[in-house]
Amino acid sequence: AASALEISMPAVLEVEIGSRARIECNFYIPENASYTYIDWFYVSAGLGEQPWLVRLYHITASGVLEDDTDYKKRLSLGEDKALTISAVTVQDARTFVCQVGAGSYGVGENSTKLSVYSELPANPNPYSQLSLPPQIAKCVSKNSFPPPNITWHKNGEQLHAQENQVTIQSTLTRESSGLYTVSSTLYAPVTREDRHSLYHCTLHYWLRGQKLALDSQKVKVNIFYPTEHLKLQVVSASALVKEGDNVTLVCEADGNPPPIFSFFKKNLNEWQDVSLLAEPDSGILNLHDVNKSSNGTYKCQSLDLDDMSQMEEAVDLVVNYIEGVRVKMEPSSALREGDNVTLSCDAHSPVGLKYQWRDEKGKKLVEGSRLVLNNLTFENSNTFSCRVMAPSVPGLEQSKKVWVAVEGKPRIVAISSPLYVHQDEVVNLTCKAIAFPLPTVQWSINGKAHEYMDNQHIASNLTVRVSQDLLQAGAMCRVSNKLGVSEKHIQLVDQKSTAESQGVIIVAIIVAILVVAVLGAVIYFLHKKGKIPCGRAGKQDITKPEARKDKIVVEVKSDKLSEEAGLLQGANGEKRAAADQVGQSDGHCPAQG
Repeated sequence: AASALEISMPAVLEVEIGSRARIECNFYIPENASYTYIDWFYVSAGLGEQPWLVRLYHITASGVLEDDTDYKKRLSLGEDKALTISAVTVQDARTFVCQVGAGSYGVGENSTKLSVYSELPANPNPYSQLSLPPQIAKCVSKNSFPPPNITWHKNGEQLHAQENQVTIQSTLTRESSGLYTVSSTLYAPVTREDRHSLYHCTLHYWLRGQKLALDSQKVKVNIFYPTEHLKLQVVSASALVKEGDNVTLVCEADGNPPPIFSFFKKNLNEWQDVSLLAEPDSGILNLHDVNKSSNGTYKCQSLDLDDMSQMEEAVDLVVNYIEGVRVKMEPSSALREGDNVTLSCDAHSPVGLKYQWRDEKGKKLVEGSRLVLNNLTFENSNTFSCRVMAPSVPGLEQSKKVWVAVEGKPRIVAISSPLYVHQDEVVNLTCKAIAFPLPTVQWSINGKAHEYMDNQHIASNLTVRVSQDLLQAGAMCRVSNKLGVSEKHIQLVDQKSTAESQGVIIVAIIVAILVVAVLGAVIYFLHKKGKIPCGRAGKQDITKPEARKDKIVVEVKSDKLSEEAGLLQGANGEKRAAADQVGQSDGHCPAQG
């Protein structure tokens, strides 16, 4: 037993012109359910236009609605809902569609092509036939004398009249002026292969005894033909589709006019209609920012309204992706200065992956999934990024960041000490430290404090006025967090006291120099007067008891000669050796051998 809505109709119904045509629509609804509605249509198409459906009847349980069409006076419905057309004409040679709605069982439809014919005379006049091949074009020449001759050409080759193939109808009209108007109409059967053919007419005429020819412009005929081939392809900016790309599915049919396209995506064992994502009246389905869930099989289905034929084509969409990027830190416990840590990175993808580690400035640190940091310091506290790439899919990459925090008690790295100041001057005291968790800075004195971060350091500027107490006691910078405290003292030095101390030292040096100069002069004077006798080794000991008390005795040590020689200069300003000055000053001191 059938489990779905079924509709059966004859594919073709042939009737003679002027007779009555009865088109049946037999349908089966499971479980003997009733129909919701029955609609009758015919397929209409103008020259060069795409076919469309025109409704004739809308039938429901509550009544029958007949639409206002050219068929209104020639239509009737039977009890079995069959459509009857009276007085069939050539224009009735078209396709009629029966559509049945059955509620939860869906909607179904089928069609019948109505074909009309006429009994012809035994020797018919070819121009009295009820139907001719399609008209290709008409060529007209006006105001000619003598009347010209018109020929027809297809793709450059001349056409000749052939029974049931090519028909050329010509008319000759003589105007009141005596000139002639000539018209020629070409009828010829066409096929799908003629969709690119070019037709033109040629006017052959006499002018001043010469036979001339004039070609018309070339025209192309719009030919309707059903779809024979359907093609569905994936169009992307890159050869391999990756997550985040925009993808277009293009469905192309070789029929004219193009059929109606529908798109479906396979989910498990069912096809989901995704035609709402397609561009209207086209075979283009746009998928934006695709991801893993966009993977799957897509189907394009075409419906040709001319013969209600259907075709379908499927294609697989493969989206390359990276997911589940994870970063693991070992050890996972809190890190202290001096510790070592290993960072590991992992991810999942249907293609091969490559890993790379970078710092927060984007500088590459290492190739591979592992990053090892040894002997950590506060300065190593940083944001590290694991970059995951798929070499086989250009542009496919993801990254994951991890913060490595090195904990410890604060370390003061810079302080403004000693600081040279003037009393009552307003100065800035600076204290800079590094630690994690972020420490607090406290000062032992009052002032206006300003804190700021300098890279990974916390810095505090304290603005104070220099007082006598501050000069004496200085200031203490105290930096603390939950792991400890660091302190450093700032010494303030009064620049005025420093200058005075430096002055005293300079005066003392000058006085010492003068005392040495005077002492040297006295020695020299006594030597010149002979008050200093010459002795062995050039010296006399003033401590000997037999020395006379009224004699001045000076002991000259040999290791002092160089110093005294620097103070004794000759009259011409040149220095002489101390031994020469002592031994030869008056010529009474002989040299000691």
